[in-house]
Amino acid sequence: MPKRAALFYDYPIKDGEVFGQGRRQTIEKLTDLYPEVINAKNFDEQVSSLADVEVIFATWGMPRLTAEQLGKMPKLEAVFYAAGNVRAFAQPIVDHGIMLVGAWDMNAIPVAEMALAQILLSCRGYYRAIRDYHETHDHGKAKTFHRPGVNGETIGLIGMGMIGARLSALLQGFSFRVIANDPYLSEEQAAELGVEIVSLEELFRRSYIVSNHIPDLPSTKEVLTGSLFDSMKEGATFINTGTGAQVSEAGLIETLKNRPDLTALLDVTYPEPPDAGSELWTLPNVWISPHIGGSVGDEVVRMADCMIEEFQAWESGKPLRYQITNDVLSTMG
Repeated sequence: MPKRAALFYDYPIKDGEVFGQGRRQTIEKLTDLYPEVINAKNFDEQVSSLADVEVIFATWGMPRLTAEQLGKMPKLEAVFYAAGNVRAFAQPIVDHGIMLVGAWDMNAIPVAEMALAQILLSCRGYYRAIRDYHETHDHGKAKTFHRPGVNGETIGLIGMGMIGARLSALLQGFSFRVIANDPYLSEEQAAELGVEIVSLEELFRRSYIVSNHIPDLPSTKEVLTGSLFDSMKEGATFINTGTGAQVSEAGLIETLKNRPDLTALLDVTYPEPPDAGSELWTLPNVWISPHIGGSVGDEVVRMADCMIEEFQAWESGKPLRYQITNDVLSTMG
């Protein structure tokens, strides 16, 4: 007898249909799928039909269900979340004894790819050259600063979770020296990833590019201070595709005002977007993008594929790769 399942999500389909391109049809073949898509707006009117649901396949817009709401689905055994960060809704599910599985590693792929693209462009001096070219309108003057290129340059990765690990693997295809800071990374793991473990202070001093991937936890709030940014090499670039709360905005702004040779590429900020009066909007050496690092377009179906595979493994009694326990949740931003 196939499991009774339901889809839970609410997001702009223009960003890519996670359960599109035949993925919903695959779920329909594997389960007895409830026909309506459930979200925060229609949960109460649909809940009487969800009492026999055993499995939820979800993605962006998964509502944070209360213990009372979860209690109205007494047969619910597992939630397979086809997206990245689960912190907004995960705790009540885990506390209720329901298995939670997430596709955060699949969402790490495009973030790592975007960071790699920014690293390669930064090593060629792209962002500073564009800025100087627009200011001077002089082809020669826009390229007078040191541009190190790729060969042998040092890249510093802060945080070696899913995104940091994927990025380090991508960097191995180039002739970079990769150094990393992560309190949970062992020397054995570092050797497997091809990175050298260093202190945060040493990482900022040595790296031409610093790329942030640490989770958003209370213990990491504003750990990236102005003094660290002050210590960066001439012409260095700071990339943030992690979360904005880890950065001391005041410290970063002060350094960037005093060090026009530095560049900051910020796909995330805190708050997001920055306050209207924040100097991040006006500093010439800051590039802000509207949090575009995650999966988009045709990439999003990878997350559904991952959760379908995990569902099939679970049904077959095989080990799961991406189950989210309380221990895992405590390390996720």
